[in-house]
Formats: sequence, structure tokens, C-alpha cells
Amino acid sequence: MARLPGPKNYLTEQERNNKPKITKKLILRIFSYLKPYWFQLLLVFIIIVISAICGLLPSIITGKIIDVAILGKNFSLLVKLSILAIVALTFSQVIAVLESYINSWISAKIVFDMKNEMFAHLQTMPVSFFNSEKQGEIITRMNSDISGVSTVISQTLTSFISNICTVVTTIFALFSIDWQLAIVGIVVIPLLVLPTKTAGKNRWKYLSQSQQKADQLNEIINETLSPSGSLLVKLFNQQEKKNQQFIAVNKEVTKLSIKESRAGKWFKVAMGIFTNLGPLLIYLAGGYLIIVKANSTLTVGTITASVTMINRLYRPVESLLNISVDFTRSIALFTRIFSYLDMQSTIKNCANPLKPDFSTTTIRFDKVNFQYLKDVPLLKDISFEVPCSKTYAIVGPSGCGKSTIVNLLERFYDVNEGCITINGIDIRNIDIAYLRDNIGMVCQEAYLFNGTIKENLLFAKEDATMDELIQACKIANIHDTISSFADGYNSQVGNRGLKLSGGEKQRISLARVILKNPKILILDEATSALDSISENLIQDSLEKVMKNRTCIVIAHRLSTILKADKILVVSNGTIVEQGHHQQLLDKNGVYKQLYETQFRKVLEMENNK
Repeated sequence: MARLPGPKNYLTEQERNNKPKITKKLILRIFSYLKPYWFQLLLVFIIIVISAICGLLPSIITGKIIDVAILGKNFSLLVKLSILAIVALTFSQVIAVLESYINSWISAKIVFDMKNEMFAHLQTMPVSFFNSEKQGEIITRMNSDISGVSTVISQTLTSFISNICTVVTTIFALFSIDWQLAIVGIVVIPLLVLPTKTAGKNRWKYLSQSQQKADQLNEIINETLSPSGSLLVKLFNQQEKKNQQFIAVNKEVTKLSIKESRAGKWFKVAMGIFTNLGPLLIYLAGGYLIIVKANSTLTVGTITASVTMINRLYRPVESLLNISVDFTRSIALFTRIFSYLDMQSTIKNCANPLKPDFSTTTIRFDKVNFQYLKDVPLLKDISFEVPCSKTYAIVGPSGCGKSTIVNLLERFYDVNEGCITINGIDIRNIDIAYLRDNIGMVCQEAYLFNGTIKENLLFAKEDATMDELIQACKIANIHDTISSFADGYNSQVGNRGLKLSGGEKQRISLARVILKNPKILILDEATSALDSISENLIQDSLEKVMKNRTCIVIAHRLSTILKADKILVVSNGTIVEQGHHQQLLDKNGVYKQLYETQFRKVLEMENNK
């Protein structure tokens, strides 16, 4: 029976408008992934050819059974031919299973190779890539798109070869048996195109509309039946309105579903007529040649064999009619994958990266300019120096560029103008891995991987001993808390550390940095999201960790700022003031405004507790 046409048989409007440009370079690149498995692919091709030839034998043998065995009344020959037909059929099926097994192995290996390549490549991409790309898009490229390559290899490519072999061998056999009956059977093939195209387009139209409405329905379900959404509906007593909205959209989905189903039924009727028309025409033509024309060379067995073969021909022909759609989608799939693999990292090592001595670490920003977006400058002429083992605090209003300054030091981004040096060496000339090994950062949002506390700590130092883990956690004031858990250091933290409180996550994050033992420490509002109890637990830990290290602190707590050796005040991407607390207050500038609006209020709240 013919397949029902649907979305897989037709290109969407977007797919038609965004057809990939097919070039020799692109095709060669695709086949480069097949090259390591050329022997297995050759074996698959040989098996497909053998299978196609073996698939003809039952039809040919059937003709002999009728003409020689049955009409010749030779029962012994009938048994032998029947056994031979069964053997040929069994061999054809077994060899098809072998082809499927090898094909699946090749597909799995290629997907394995491509996923490894993609994951390794994405690891090299800069922070800006992950900030601009949607996470869902990245996951789609890694999983859905690359996994789709398996279908391209195991189905699209091999089905194309298999269908070609089946069509060629079947047509050759048909003409070998009787050229007149072959022409009669083949003439029906163009009639298969009409219902496939017409009914398929109508069904695809209804499917597209139905999908849009289904998306609306899912949106209503997701929004209304989520914890926050259901609460909001109840607060404003909008249950009835949401019910009516759901019913209206659901009604449209149902109508379109019925229309789509009707289009499919008529397609089945048309295809049923045309696929059965070929055999009937062969019987009619064969009967005419035998009865009217008295063709002595044509036999009943020949007619029967021709009918069997023509039925074998229609399905691969129909598949080949849609090969352009499969081919376009396959090329588009590889194009999407290659678009990611071709992205070049803007942050990479120079030709001969350095690994300088970091026993002392003096940091200097020299006339640094930076912008995320073209013609939208963020940092302008940033210049300052942090002497070795000193602590500098950076303060300023939200969005002024404080976090960007420390991100530039880690080389998450590169400066547009100016330079950043450590001990007089431009950080762009320092090996990136070596640079980041010597810098520790505690961020406002503590991120933990879904695993155990121990696994998250070992992320900083894989070969750390248990004693080292405990010592780091004691310094971070989290050891006693971990010990109180039933599984201790083997306790699961949950997705993003959701099984822990904010203070616990932050102290584990701090312990992880302590375990790293960096020469330079960056604290990017590390205590801003904590309550006063959690912050007090961390504050003492931070002072221990910061001792004898070069530190840059972005802080909103006055108590933290007061302990800094110098305060840098950033406003509109520029350092507008720098000095000690009292000096900056006396200037009656941006720092005093921050003090009056933010710092003093927080300090008063802390003193009142």
C-alpha cells in the first residue's frame, strides 16, 4: 500500500525559502564523515544489490511453477520450485537484516564522531557565544540535528540506493520476460504522481494550520496549568475565561484534524485504484495477446510473474518521487551542523603563548575600551593598577560595566583597545588555560552541577585528597553543614544545586575556589544574594582566602568595601573616582551618592540586626 503523504513528503514554506546551496565542497565535506567507513559502506552496497536480485527470484519462480509444474502436472518439480522460492525469499530477508545491522553500526559511529567533534568545538567557543545563542538551539544542534544524521545515513541514503537497485533490476527483469507487458505495467507509474502531489499538498496545508493551533493550545496549557499560572488565574478569578479560550482553540484544532483525515482518505482511495490498475491492465493485455492474437510465446506464468514484479516496482518509484524533499532536508541538516562547526572562537591562544611566573601578580588595565555591540561603547579609557597582594573594590550603579572589567581579566572577552597586563605581560600573550588556572572567581550566582558535593568540589582539582576537600570546606565554613547531611560529601546537590540553600551553595562555591588555590581572586558580588547570617559565615572565610592574594572585589556591602586597599568608582563605563572611603565621601561625587542611596541604608540595616 502506498504511504500517506504528509509533512515529510513536502517542504514547508520556510524550507523552500531557505534551501541550502549545494556545492561540491559541501558534498565532499559530508562524504568525509563516511570515508572512515568506506569498506562497510561498500559491503552495504553489495548486499543491497544482492538483495534486489534475490527479491526477483520468487516472482520468476512463480511463473515457472505455473507454466512448468502446475500446467505440466509435475508435482515433484512443484515441490522443488516451491522450496527454491522459500529459500530465495528467506535469503533475501536474512541478507536485508545483515544490511540493516551494518547500516545501523555505520550510522551510530558517524553520530558518535560528529557529537564528539561538536562538543569539543563548542567547548572552545567564547562566553559571548553562550550569552547570545539560545540554550535550546545549542541542545538542538548537539542532539536532534546530529542524531538526525543517523536517519540520513540509515534511511535516506540507503533507501535511495536500495530503491534505485530495485527499480533497475525489476524493469530489466520485466523487459526480459515480456517487453509488451512491461510497457503496459510501467505506463501506470505517471498516474501515481497526481494523487500524491494533490492530496499531499492539501493534507500538508491542514497539518500546518493544525500545528499552529496546537501550539496555541499548548501555550494555554503551559501557562494556565503551571504553578505560577494557575495561582494567577485563581487570584484574578479567571477560570471561566481560560476555559472558554481553551475550548475555542481546541475546536479549531478538531476541525482541522477532521479535514486532514478526509484528505488522507481520498488519497488512499486514489492510490488504491491506481496501484491495482497496473496489474489489471497486465492481465487485460496478456489475455488479449493470448486469446485474440493467439500469442504462443506468452504464458499464464509469464503474466503472473509480470504482475508480481510490477507490484514490487510501485513503492520504490513512489519513494524516488519524493527524493528531492529528503535530499533537501538532509543537506539542510548538515548545513545547520556545519554552521556551528565553522564558527571560529574569537578568544584563542597566540602563536607562542607564555606561562610566566605568577609568584607575584600585579594587574594593570591600560586605556582599555570595550563594547559588546558595535557602536555601543561600554568601557571607555579604563586605567588602573592593582599591586600584588592588594585588594581593590569596584563600585558603581547597575549596568555601569563592573562585571565586564573582571570578565576581561579572565579573557572571557578581549579588549577592543588598550591592554590588560599581569606583571607587565599582556594577557593575550599568556596561555589561556594557564591564565585561568591562576585566577579564581566567586560569582553572585553559585552554579553547581547535578551530582554530589564531592564531585562539584573536585571540579576545581581532580586529584584532591579527602583531607584537602575537608580543609577547603572548613575555611569556607561549610564543613559542619555538609557533615550534618545523611550522605555527607556524597550528598546529591540536585539540578543547579536546588537541594541546597543559597548560602550553602555559595560557601561550596567558595570552597571550590579555595581548593583551586589561585594567585588572583575575583569576587563578583559574591555575597549580594545572601541573608545576613549566611553572609557573616562567608565574610570571615573570604578574609582568610583573600590574604596574600591580589584581589578585585565587586561589592554592594559597605563592610566589604571599607576593607579594600583602594576603591574604584565606575560610572557610564569610566572610572570617575578612586581612593579610600573617606576621601571619596569628601569629593561629594558619585561615590557619595551611592553611599547615601545604597551603602548607608544597608549598613544601618546590618547595625539594627
